[in-house]
Amino acid sequence: MPRKIIIDTDPGVDDAMAIFFALCSPELDLIGLTTIFGNVHTALATKNALNLLEIAGRGDIPVAPGASDALTRPFAGPVPAVHGADGQGEVNLPAPTGKPLNISAAEFIIERLRAQPGEITLVPIGPLTNIALALRLEPRIADWAREVVLMGGNALAPGNASPAAEANIRNDPEAADLVFGAGWQVTMVGLDVTLRAHITPAHIADYAEHGNPMSAHIARIVPHYQRYYEANYDVGGLFSHDSSAIAYLLAPELFKLRRWPIRVGTRGLGRGKTWPATGRRILPEWEGRPLVNVCVGIDGARTVDLQSERLRGA
Repeated sequence: MPRKIIIDTDPGVDDAMAIFFALCSPELDLIGLTTIFGNVHTALATKNALNLLEIAGRGDIPVAPGASDALTRPFAGPVPAVHGADGQGEVNLPAPTGKPLNISAAEFIIERLRAQPGEITLVPIGPLTNIALALRLEPRIADWAREVVLMGGNALAPGNASPAAEANIRNDPEAADLVFGAGWQVTMVGLDVTLRAHITPAHIADYAEHGNPMSAHIARIVPHYQRYYEANYDVGGLFSHDSSAIAYLLAPELFKLRRWPIRVGTRGLGRGKTWPATGRRILPEWEGRPLVNVCVGIDGARTVDLQSERLRGA
């Protein structure tokens, strides 16, 4: 049976790629999208999520709108230089025909996990606010979820939103610390591996040749995103961030894991840093924390090829 997943998302160019990747993978059953601030504000994330599902011909999949701000402070604002003001590479999609659900993302997550305990994997690829709110409303979801596989964090690599922190975690460190400490199995697919999953210009050109609506949309939205990476990193092309979490679900053998307890910095220069307790001595702040599967190695070429293969076959 396909693995049931809920993707919590802030679309986002790389979110669009990850959502399409999941929809093109028969091993996965995407039963819902929940939306969050990050690459864009939550209202636009919700619009984009509905549009992406319509492009994919999957308007039947529900979308639940999530939080507009972090747990303890207002959202600092989106990143139009990276994803475009519309979050989709400045292609300015029309209004979707579908509508979001009338319940919050946190309520949707709780309802689905309660109905199918042990069957659903949460796949957050944005800030972790919705997941933390669901935990606060119903702590038993830590027992009901099959697993949490998230894109975010940086155990050993430098950050991308600050020298210390990865963007998704830095947008709500308090929420992330709750999620990492909840007692369920969390797998962190962070910058330690995503910066080694390189989507080359040849891969990007190939999407335009696939001949399906999802790949055509990727080909339209990627150039804005690509220009950001080529201007700010020593790379031709871009990195496969959010899609690497989907690749982990499909082919975990492509990844090398270490298991460490994680704490998240919430103050000062280290705000948003995911701190692993890597040594034999566990300091009090990490005592009693669950072990997190931290991805520290990746077959980046195979990961990127897998995504392209799935979209080509759509």
